[in-house]
This record gives sequence, C-alpha cells and structure tokens, in this order.
Amino acid sequence: MDEQALLGLNPNASADYRERASAYFEQLKVSHDAWQVCAEALVQRIYSDDHVKFFCFQVLEHQIKFKHSELTALQQQLIRETLMSWLQSQMLNAQPEKTFIRNKAAQVFALVFVIEYHTKWPKFFFDILSVVGLNPRGVDLYLRILMAIDAEVVDRDVIHTAEEARRNTLLKDTMRERCIPNLVESWYQILQTYQHSNSELTCQCLEVIGAYVSWIDLTLIANDRFINMLLGHLSVEVLREEACDCLYEIVNKGMDPIDKTKLVESLCQVLQSAGFFSINQEEDVDFLARFSKLVNGMGQSLIISWSKLVKAGDMKSAQDTLQSIEMKVPLMLQLLVHEDDDISSNIIGFCYEYLHILKQLAMLSNQQKANVEAVMLAVIRKLTYDDEYNFENEGEDEAMFVEYRKQLKLLLDRLAQVSPELLLSSVRRVFNNTLQNWQTAPFMEVEVAIRLLYMLGEAIPASHGAHFCGDAAKASVLQDMMRTLVTSGVSAYNHTSVALEFFETVVRYEKFFAVEPIHIPNVLMAFLDHRGLRHASPKVRSRTAYLFSRFVKTLHKQMNAFVEDILRRIQDLLELSPHANGFQTLLTSDDQLFIYETAGVLIVNSDYPAHRKHILMRNLLSPLMEKFKILLEKLMLEQDEERQSVLADCLNHAVGFASRTSKAFSNKQTVKQCGCSEVYLDCLRTFLPALSCPVQKEILRGGVRTFLHRMIICLEEEVLPFIPTASEHMLKDCEAKDLHEFIPLINQITAKFKTQVSPFLQQVFMPLLHAIFEMLIRPAEENDQSAALDKQMLRRSYFAFLQTVSGSGMSEVIANQGPENVERVLFTVIQGAVEYPDPIAQKTCFIILSKLVELWGGKDGLVGFADFVYKHIVPACFLAPLKPSFDLADAQTVLALSECAVTMKTIYIKRGPECIQYLQQEYLPSLQVAPEIIQEFCQALQQPDAKVFKNYLKVFFQRAKP
Repeated sequence: MDEQALLGLNPNASADYRERASAYFEQLKVSHDAWQVCAEALVQRIYSDDHVKFFCFQVLEHQIKFKHSELTALQQQLIRETLMSWLQSQMLNAQPEKTFIRNKAAQVFALVFVIEYHTKWPKFFFDILSVVGLNPRGVDLYLRILMAIDAEVVDRDVIHTAEEARRNTLLKDTMRERCIPNLVESWYQILQTYQHSNSELTCQCLEVIGAYVSWIDLTLIANDRFINMLLGHLSVEVLREEACDCLYEIVNKGMDPIDKTKLVESLCQVLQSAGFFSINQEEDVDFLARFSKLVNGMGQSLIISWSKLVKAGDMKSAQDTLQSIEMKVPLMLQLLVHEDDDISSNIIGFCYEYLHILKQLAMLSNQQKANVEAVMLAVIRKLTYDDEYNFENEGEDEAMFVEYRKQLKLLLDRLAQVSPELLLSSVRRVFNNTLQNWQTAPFMEVEVAIRLLYMLGEAIPASHGAHFCGDAAKASVLQDMMRTLVTSGVSAYNHTSVALEFFETVVRYEKFFAVEPIHIPNVLMAFLDHRGLRHASPKVRSRTAYLFSRFVKTLHKQMNAFVEDILRRIQDLLELSPHANGFQTLLTSDDQLFIYETAGVLIVNSDYPAHRKHILMRNLLSPLMEKFKILLEKLMLEQDEERQSVLADCLNHAVGFASRTSKAFSNKQTVKQCGCSEVYLDCLRTFLPALSCPVQKEILRGGVRTFLHRMIICLEEEVLPFIPTASEHMLKDCEAKDLHEFIPLINQITAKFKTQVSPFLQQVFMPLLHAIFEMLIRPAEENDQSAALDKQMLRRSYFAFLQTVSGSGMSEVIANQGPENVERVLFTVIQGAVEYPDPIAQKTCFIILSKLVELWGGKDGLVGFADFVYKHIVPACFLAPLKPSFDLADAQTVLALSECAVTMKTIYIKRGPECIQYLQQEYLPSLQVAPEIIQEFCQALQQPDAKVFKNYLKVFFQRAKP
C-alpha cells in the first residue's frame, strides 16, 4: 500500500496529505484487486494505526456494496474467510479495537449477510457464534453485528426501495425459520453470564432484544425466564434504563388484544409488587423518564386493545381491559405531575387517549370524574413557569417548555370535551383565588391564572361570541372572569409574562367589551401607558403594538369618544428618527407600522364629518412629510455609505407608515368620502422626488413603488397625473430586477383604468420595451444563477404586461406603435412561446396570441395579420410542444399546452374553412404527418366542445414525440 498516502488518514495530517489519502481511496475503489491487499492487511495485522485499519474496512465495504456481483466465487469466499479470521483474531488481541473500528466491521459483516445469507452463507450466525462463544470481546462484536443487520433490514427510519423491502421480508422469514430460537438462546446466555459483571455488554444485549422483538415470535421473549431477568435489571442502576426500553419494545409489539392485555397486566403486577408504582420524587430522573415512557406504552397498548374489542363487539373483554386501564391511572397521574417536564411529557400520550375513552362513555363513575379532576389539576400545575425561565433571552430550555406547554394545551382541550362544566369551575376557582391576592402572589401563579382564562377560548369554543351572550351558564362564567381581569388592577403586575398574558386575553375576548363597554377606557389606558406600549420590556412593547391595533380594529365602533385622546397619547410613538449613536426609540419601525395603522383606523372609522377626518389625517401625516423632506435633503448630501443606508431605511419607513394608514379605508369608507384625498396627494408629491435620488436607489424606489400600488387602489384616477413622472424616474438606470418589479405597477394601472391611461401607455410602451429588450440581451457571467433568474423573471413580467394590455381592450396601444415595432413585439411573443423552456412564460405567450387572433385575426382585422397567423402563429402551436424541453408530464407545461389548444381553436373560429384547408394541404403535410392523422386532427379542431380538442392535442403530441 502507498505508505505516504496512508499518512493522510491521520486527522492531524496536513491538507495536502489528506487530499492524497482521499485520492488514494478513490484509486483503490476502482481497482480490481486492491481490496485483497486491504483484506490481507486486516488479517495479518500489518498496521497498528487505527485510521489505516478503518480505511481498510472502508475499501472492503465499497467492494461488497457496489462490486460484489463482479467477484468470482473464490473471491467471495475470500471475503468471508477474511471477516471470520479478523473476528477470531479479536479474541486474542491484548487490547480491543476502538469503537469506531468495531462499528465499521459490524457494518461490513451486515452487508455480506444481506447479500449472501440466502445463498452462500446460510450458517452466518452459527459460524459467528461458534467463534465468539461467550468471550466478552466476541460477544461485543456479535451484538454490534446484530444491530448493524437491524439497521440494514428492519429500521423503519430508513427508506427502502420496493425491491429492498421484498428482500428484507425474505431475510426475516428465513431467519425465523433457521436461527431465531438459537439467537434468542444466545441472548439469554449473554444476559445470564454478564448481568452482574459487565453492564456494557448487558445493555447492548437488551438493546438487541428491543430491536428484534418487533418481528420475532414474542413468546420467545415474553416468558418467565426473560421477564424475570429483565425485572431484576430494573433494580440495578446501570442496567435499568436499557431494561425499561427493552420492556417498552416488548409491550409495543402488535398482538391480539386479549393476549396484549394479559401481557401488560402480568408485567404490571410484577412491577407493582416490586414497588415501582410508587414514584419517589427523589428518584433518578433519567430512569424515571424511561419508566414514564414504558408506562405510557403500556397504557396506550391497553387503550388500543380496548378500542379493538369494542369494535369487535366483545364488551366483556373490553370492560376487563378498561378496568386494567383504570388501574394504571394513579401511576399515570404521579408521572404527569412530576416536577421534571421530560417525565411528565412522556406520559401525556396515555393521558390524552384515556380522556378520549372517557369522552366516549355515556356515564362517568365517581372515580372517573375524580380522575378527570386530577388530570385537570395536574395540567394547571404543570402549565406554571418555574423561577429559572428567562423571559428576556429565551434559549433551548425555554423553547422546550413552550413545546411542552403546547402538549398540555391539547390535554386541556380534551378535558373540555370530556367535561366542560368541570373545566370551567376548576379554572374559575384557580382564577378567582389568584386574582383576589395578585399583589402578593408569585408571577408564575398570576400568569397561569390568566393563561387558563385565555385557553378556555379555544378549549370551549363559542359560536359568534356566545361566551358573552346566549348560553347563560357559560357566558356568565367567562364574563365574570373577564370583569375580574379588567377591574382587579392585575394589569399593573410588574412582570413581562403577566403583562403579555393580560393583553393577549383582553384581545382574545374583545367581544366582552362590546357587551360591557364601560371597561374600555381602563383597558385603553393599560395599552397606552407603562403597562403596555411604554413598558420597560421591548418584548412587551412590541407585542402590545400589534395587539393594540387588533383591539382598536375590532372595537372601532366603541372608540368614537376616545379617538382624539388616543391620537394625542400616541403622538410621540409615531416619531420618525434614524437610529444614531446607539439611540433606540421605544418602538421598532415594524411596531410603529401597527401604531400608524391603528391611528388610521381610529380616524377613518370615527363618526366625525369628512372635514374633521381630513384635519386629523393631515395632523397624522404632516410631521411624516416634513421629516421626509429634511431626511431626503440630508441623504442627497451624505457621503458616508453607512449613514446613507440608515437615512434611506428611515425614508423607506416613512413611506411605509403613510402606506399603512391607508389600509383603514374600505369600499364603505373611501379616501374621497373621508375627505382625505388631498392629504395622500401631498404624500405622493413629497415621496416622488426620492425616485430621482442618485444613491440607495433600490430601497427608495421599492418603497415609493409600493406606495403607488396602494394609492392606485385608494385614490383611483386622482393618482394618474403622477404616473408618467414616476415611470420616467423608475425606468432610468434600472436593472433587470427593477424592471421586473416596475411592470406589475403598469399592469395594475392598465387593468384598473383601461382606456383612461391609453395616451400614457402609447407614450411609455416602446421606451419600456426598449429597456426590457436591452436588459435581456445584456451579457452575463455563464454561471451567474442570480442574473439568469432575474432575466427569466423579467421575461415573464414582459409577457404578463403584453397580456394585460391585450386583455384590457387596449390592443390599439400595440397596433399604433408602427409596423416594424408591432412586428418586433409579435416576434418576441412567438419566441417566448417556442424557444424558452419556461412553461409559465409559454402559457402567457399563447394567451396573448389567442387574444390577438381574436382581435385582429378576422376578415377585417389588422392589415397583414392573417399572413402572420399562418406563417408564425400556427407553426408556433406545433413547434413549441415538439421541443424536447416541453415536458408533458409537468403540470405547468400541460397548462401551456391547454392555451396552445385555445390559440388553435381561436384561429379556426376566426378563419374558418381557410384554416382547415391550410392545415390539410400545406402545413401538416410539410411536417410529414400521415394523411389519416391530418384528417383526425382537423376533425378534432372542428368539434364544438373546446375540451375535446384540448384532450386530443395532448394525445397528438404524446404520439408525435420521439
């Protein structure tokens, strides 16, 4: 072997050496006999370096995995002999091999097993067992080989092909026939020999049993000698976790329901008599987490048995199984309330399914009702935060608790289905007791009390706010609790979690305030002062900004008396200021968006007359406009790039804030009706100069473009005078991406205003197209994926623009561009339909073509267009689908073909028999289409039902493609 190359296997070797070793490995992989050198090195123990030994096994592994079928019978035998010789040598080694080598060797054994067990090596296991006996080194390797076989043949996490799945089933069947009882006997011998002297081997053996028990005859394991031994292991600290997992796998095995119940019951009796059913809080939590998983498995197995028996109508056995389930509930509850969340979390599945059974029962016994109450109290207790939870800087532990809380919420929802009355009364009791003494209660108790009220909203759904009207029993409970929440003063509790929970709950039950509006002023003050938007915690301020906007939106009818007071109080929160010198405003710009929207909602939905709304909206937006002008001037003069970026961000926020206020308008409350048009026109006049700013173009243009989109919706035709100037600026010095983002604006104007914008479109049409064409032919780096994508998106936008123009009754805009320009446009559409392998663009091109044929393709259509139809459009309908890139198995391509069919159909409708004659006598014969197929094609085209032709065309091209 190349000794120099082998030096590169050492993790500390230099990059050059490592590269050489990697190249050497590739070289050995393709060599015919290099594996034999490696096999010899392993058997002769030529190398002592662990990395070289590992390397040799890798070469062997590659040979077996990818080239086994190329080997002669003698060579295959040599591999078997090599493995057995190596295994034998391990019994004699002074030191055992490193774990990573043993694992790799086990993988190689497993690969050979998978290929040769049926044919060449039926005695695989017997040969290995005869070599290893009960030698600890040999046993270790034997168990690793069994786990490697499990990974290859059984492991459900590995995705297998259908062929591999068949092979694996055959392997398991053959093993059941040939050797499983012998393997099970070997496991028993290993456990008996090593349970007191070698915990590592014992645990390995338990893992093997757990892995194999799912598909072997259960009676081989679920019998007195094995179970007693396993239960004995539960009392040995170093073995009990693995023993627990092994028992879990045994319990989880699919079985006849009555047999399963017997198995679980016998297991439980032994566990109970051994004292495992009384949980000691001081017990080792790692073990209890495994034990909890085992109890969960037993409980869920019994529930599955119960369901099967009920379904089969065997009510007596079902009743016996239900009794077994009920007997596990006290243990389940002990584990559910355990202070360690992992232990509690592992039992939630059993708990959830148990409640599902109770939900199905007609009547609950007193004991079952007590169980429901106990689960409820456990959930309430476990929902509570602990002292260590870090609210300002949440890490992994906090994330795990949030997930755990979600599981508890599912339990609470299930409790509500079993007994809504009990849940309501339990929550009410906890809630009232806590809120009476909130000043002295720890934060976690106050938070969970409010949290429970919040969770009731989903747990006990109320259609159309029935919590606060209609169903008096439910309404009164929730209504009382809400009244207590907003009058108790708990909103002043000084803890992040309580503040957040208070505002979340107030917004969830906003219908309460429609019923009792007297409480609105108090809650508004809580939102607006140090409890909400001015809270010490940025997290609370941010969330409150969003919740406040929701609160105002849903209750705007009740807000009229407070509009101006609220606007005055939020004035300072609306300030626009670039972040400088580390200065942080109270709210981030994202939070301010919600405040601006809220202000807009308050003004627009108030009962004020239009002139008053106009004044309030101007007062809201004027400071923004003034600041915008100042900052834009600063940006024009600023040299420092970082500072330019800060100023541009701030200007962009200003535009975004103004845009957001316009969201308050609706069809019932338009900008015009509210008297606010002039204010927004002023905003436009203020913002448009930013388009000609020579720096930070992308961000400024993006912001103004978004504002224009909003204004087209809000201001209607009043926005039109601004469009030409805006377009002119946006088309200057632009990139493909800018153009791609500008076109939707033109499309929006075209589709909305149609003929009103015809003069503007006439004017902008060719300059826009020239800019697009220039961008598309601009050379780019060969591997520049981003530039290629930008061009593809621009091409799609261009075709979308032509589609909008032709589809909005504006085809004269194209027709009036002069013959050579019209021709150029038409050729780009033909090109788009045929040449670019982009089905989305192709579909659009065919839509344009069919529209133009409809408009210009008749007898009195555009001069010269009929020629164009026959020379270019008809051929495009055939050439595009015949392209190799036109994949008829792709959904988007099928849509493109569907539009292609519409185009053909439209040509036939507009040109009649002349079209059929052209296809029959000229075009289709030129493609060498057989006469009978031509006949068939023309008949399908003449069918009145367009769908017939669409379906035919797909079949036609499927046949035509090579």
